[in-house]
Amino acid sequence: MEGKKVSESSVVMAQVMNPQDANPAGNVHGGVIMRLIDSAAGAVAARHARGNVVTASIDRLDFHNPVYIGDLVTLRASLNFVGRTSMEVGVRVEAENLTTGERRHTSSAYLTMVALGNEGRPREIPPLILENDLQVRRNNEAKARRRMRLEERKKEKACQEDMIQC
Repeated sequence: MEGKKVSESSVVMAQVMNPQDANPAGNVHGGVIMRLIDSAAGAVAARHARGNVVTASIDRLDFHNPVYIGDLVTLRASLNFVGRTSMEVGVRVEAENLTTGERRHTSSAYLTMVALGNEGRPREIPPLILENDLQVRRNNEAKARRRMRLEERKKEKACQEDMIQC
């Protein structure tokens, strides 16, 4: 299977936040931002896999700055790592006040997406071609996060089997 470059699947999405996206104080709901993050990551993963994908997990999602009604929210998403059937997508979210031009980094997240075949089971996907030092660094960081996720999953399974030890 021929590999694909990071640039072949990266996406930039933008959307103006409206009153239905926010609470009465004008702050956009975190769940709205989470949905946008998931949509951007899904688009990146589907472009790479050229097929159906599902979200397997989201690593640490912190909200650094608020998003308000009227802000233009821009999401930049790209692949950091590709395994046999899964991939990690990094998403950075920024909000821009369209009146003042002020931009704020509001959140970042790493999502693990899994490619599915026609029968609904995980399927093999093309490897990732890294083209520069930034992509290599992000790939190495993604590998470290993957190791930590797998170790955590192993601990959780052990606790489920023997609750006294946990």
